[in-house]
Amino acid sequence: MTSLQDKAAEVAHAYAPHEHRPLGGYLAAMGAFGALAASLTAAAKVTGRPVPERPALGDVALLSIATHKLSRLIAKDSVTSPLRAPFTRYSEPAGAAELNEEVRDSGSSVKHGIGELITCPFCLALWIATGLTGGLVLVPRLTRLVATALTATAASDFLQMAYSIAKEKAE
Repeated sequence: MTSLQDKAAEVAHAYAPHEHRPLGGYLAAMGAFGALAASLTAAAKVTGRPVPERPALGDVALLSIATHKLSRLIAKDSVTSPLRAPFTRYSEPAGAAELNEEVRDSGSSVKHGIGELITCPFCLALWIATGLTGGLVLVPRLTRLVATALTATAASDFLQMAYSIAKEKAE
């Protein structure tokens, strides 16, 4: 009789016979995301907070830009590299205070999965959008305030880049 661990290893090898894929880490991440979503849902029910049938378009725009900024800040910013350091290795600068990093392959599929998650702004965006959306239901004033600061920072980033481009063209 094969153990569950043996069966999981067999499935992982059949899935990617020539490459290590941290399927166990991905399962752990999916479980953690499910727990986050379930916790937000339970908190909304327990507190009696009404869930909007349709979020306001302004909130969707605000959270979209805030999600973009926070996901890039966590995944790429130089200052947040200590958060990623246990799971990644520095590769090179990526311009405009951003870094390229490689995921450490330490033999732990969970560590590897976390490394992939926290270095990918696209991957993080789902988690951040879920958290901000939950925040909009549970603590709307604070969430809008935080999202406004992140949105203003994102707008400032684009203006800084536009200024640099315009300055280069003028010279």
